Amino acid sequence: MAVTDRTTRIRVRPAALTDDAGLARLDHDTWSTLHAVQPRPDPGAPFFDARHTPDAYLVAEADGVLAGYIRLVPATPLACNTHVCQIQGLAVADTARGQGVGRALVSAAMAEARAQEARRITLRVLGHNAPARRLYGSLGFAVEGVLPGEFLLDGEYVDDVLMGRPL
Repeated sequence: MAVTDRTTRIRVRPAALTDDAGLARLDHDTWSTLHAVQPRPDPGAPFFDARHTPDAYLVAEADGVLAGYIRLVPATPLACNTHVCQIQGLAVADTARGQGVGRALVSAAMAEARAQEARRITLRVLGHNAPARRLYGSLGFAVEGVLPGEFLLDGEYVDDVLMGRPL
């Protein structure tokens, strides 16, 4: 899938093992308690592992440069829940913010979920991440639940917001 805006050509494609070093660097560089509850990844740590394989990721390139990724997985391992996909990670390089990369990645994830015959797509976002919540809302995601004060980040209790939409 390719999406173009006024200034940047954005291409979204499936991740490959060869993206490992670039994605690890991107993950380290974009880490923030605005969107992450896990500790900052070590700079030299691999991005892919047994639980995080390339087939679950789409990557965005802006003008040919790695600009972001999104992880799309089954919501649960239950057979009765195979119709639901979940976004479990989205990152956009600081240099690519405001260029439509996040929107292109979420749109591509929705298209991929439809291709996998999903009927719904869900995600979790931290309550204080207003930019991400605005993006998801603009793409049709609605708040479906809130876990108040679920995480303690930088000395502040932060809500875990559950969002979803039909496909």
